[in-house]
Amino acid sequence: MTHVTIVASPTASVASEVDLTWRDESACAATATALAQALRAGLEGGASMVIELHGTLGAGKTTFTRHLLRALGVQGRIKSPSYAVVEPHELPGHTVHHFDFYRFNDPQEWEDAGFRDLFAAPGLKLVEWPDKAAGLLPTPDLRLHLAVPDETRREVKLEALSPEGRAALSAVIPSSLAAEGGPVHA
Repeated sequence: MTHVTIVASPTASVASEVDLTWRDESACAATATALAQALRAGLEGGASMVIELHGTLGAGKTTFTRHLLRALGVQGRIKSPSYAVVEPHELPGHTVHHFDFYRFNDPQEWEDAGFRDLFAAPGLKLVEWPDKAAGLLPTPDLRLHLAVPDETRREVKLEALSPEGRAALSAVIPSSLAAEGGPVHA
């Protein structure tokens, strides 16, 4: 069952935070698919979106990203960028860059690698281990926090930090609930 907590900002009627429980990988896939559907039109229209993925090793950051990329239409093998640092994916009308900063030892490596230009360009940027590039990344539109309380589930917090992030998040809520049949807690 998915448990969703909606915390609305006092000035907005759109959710800015959602808490979910993924009991299995299909719940992860359902959330990723709903998010892909919410993002697709904007990305194909030239928008830019940054999503940070937080969690310990093995929490499911790359698994979520693979489901999101598949739902966006990426074909073929989807590699983790752990060693390459970034994996680009060209899709009709937009580009997705999947970053993994786990191996960074100094945030300055981000600047030296020339990633400022990639983040300034339109498209989707998925960022694992964003804390390793602290202070250099733009404010994300969405943050995904994954926790592993036990081997059977993932506790997920989705935070929207921009109007575009809130719009995407509001589209995820009904889809996540439908996939799991769970209640909404206000």
